[in-house]
Amino acid sequence: AAVFSGVESHPFGYIAGQEPLVTAIPIPGTTYVAGMSAFLNITYTFVGQVMIPTFIAEMENPKDFPKALWAVTIAEVVIYTICGAVVYHFVGNQYVTAPAFGSLTQTYKIVAFSFAVPTIIFLGALYSNVAARFVFFRLFRESRHRHSNTIVGWGVWVALVAATWILAWIIGEVIPFFSDMLSLMSSLFGAFVDFIFWAMAYLTLYPGKSKWDGPLRSAETLVNYFFILLGAYITIAGTYTSVESIIESYQAQAVGSPFTCASNAL
Repeated sequence: AAVFSGVESHPFGYIAGQEPLVTAIPIPGTTYVAGMSAFLNITYTFVGQVMIPTFIAEMENPKDFPKALWAVTIAEVVIYTICGAVVYHFVGNQYVTAPAFGSLTQTYKIVAFSFAVPTIIFLGALYSNVAARFVFFRLFRESRHRHSNTIVGWGVWVALVAATWILAWIIGEVIPFFSDMLSLMSSLFGAFVDFIFWAMAYLTLYPGKSKWDGPLRSAETLVNYFFILLGAYITIAGTYTSVESIIESYQAQAVGSPFTCASNAL
């Protein structure tokens, strides 16, 4: 999408004479609901942190995980920043959509989505695997089915994976909007996973007075307390703005219907 947005002559939905408007701050008239929804869409990109404990548990030497975490986080921030900035530069406020592929003209949009399909399948398989693994390990915590090739073990595993995919499909069909769904998921779940969970983990590692042991540790403690407050704020305010945004979208007739065969393509 980043490459195609720069190659195409104009974004999808372009109106002659109305060039893409790019601003460093929200344009005048931006409502709290719109601004918060945009912020929630950004914070949702970090929801993948929920899989970190699973990855650590699978490593031969879990102490090596910080190296991978640093590498992935740096790459993630750089790629997300560059791609987002490039697309926004060529698309602007008026023509940007979620997902960003919708801002491309028809030919480029089709090609961009074809590149996205493998990634979508991979991510779906990854999240499905992690969720199924969590349930599977809880069901067979002390059972031989957990680590042996048994019919029961494989049967339950296949059923769990299938159930996650079916549930994801139902959610995708029941909820006929994308951006507001991300905002709602970010406020209900992402705020805890992105901020509160890790801040509480830090406070667990440094209980009592140890969290104030020295200037650096004290600064880290204050930052983590801030993350807890930020997560709580996102949960409360984010849920409110997400619901308001959904109501506004329905009032503007900007969403389709659940379980419909009509095209809802961007």
